Amino acid sequence: MTVAVITGAASGIGAGLARHAASLGMKLVLADWDEGALKEVADNLSTEAIAVPTDVRDEAAVQALALSAYDQFGEIDLLFNNAGVLSSGLSWEIDSTTWQRSVDINIGGVVNVMRSFVPRLIAADRPARIINTSSVGGFLTSPFMAPYSATKFAIVAITEAMVGELAALDSKVQVSLLAPGPVKSAIMDEHAPAQTAKFMTVMRGMNDEHGMTPDEFAPLVFAAIERGDYWIVPQPEILDS
Repeated sequence: MTVAVITGAASGIGAGLARHAASLGMKLVLADWDEGALKEVADNLSTEAIAVPTDVRDEAAVQALALSAYDQFGEIDLLFNNAGVLSSGLSWEIDSTTWQRSVDINIGGVVNVMRSFVPRLIAADRPARIINTSSVGGFLTSPFMAPYSATKFAIVAITEAMVGELAALDSKVQVSLLAPGPVKSAIMDEHAPAQTAKFMTVMRGMNDEHGMTPDEFAPLVFAAIERGDYWIVPQPEILDS
């Protein structure tokens, strides 16, 4: 494995994956909407990396990301479909803009990346792996986080469908479903409305106390990829609780 594309790479899990991939000598294409933070991550890697500012909601921007990746490196071995957001609130009071943003990024972003990269990966007729990031929240519903839970459940379904579709085509492209538990990141930093402010404060505290760092988390993901795992659940004890 020599080339990886990572969306949501400016912070958190995405940045941790980038740093670990760099330690393995992989070349990297990093994408995120936060251009400054993305460039900082790329500039501090000990490998060849390009930073491509990308809003995954924008299909044209994601197509441009794919073109940049192939123009720079000619092939892709790993595609981490990782960008995502988390909003909180009472499900019937969350405004339509917040609901739509969650759907557009957490589902639409994944679909845009698939539409831009999968045809190219299939046409290359060589082994590659797509890793779609869901969450343990894609199996365990949480109150006050309905947009996140609903969209992460959707990624589980989309990813399982991809597996069957690629198998039907006898493609060499494989897929994994990544379901993180608590990982120290900025995903919970979005402003919470009054009804859920206390809940989110507790959640952030638990995440800070019990969550893995991105740099602890990333090696577990790559070990699962090396084994060829479909289910990548680095903290399986969360699902047993």
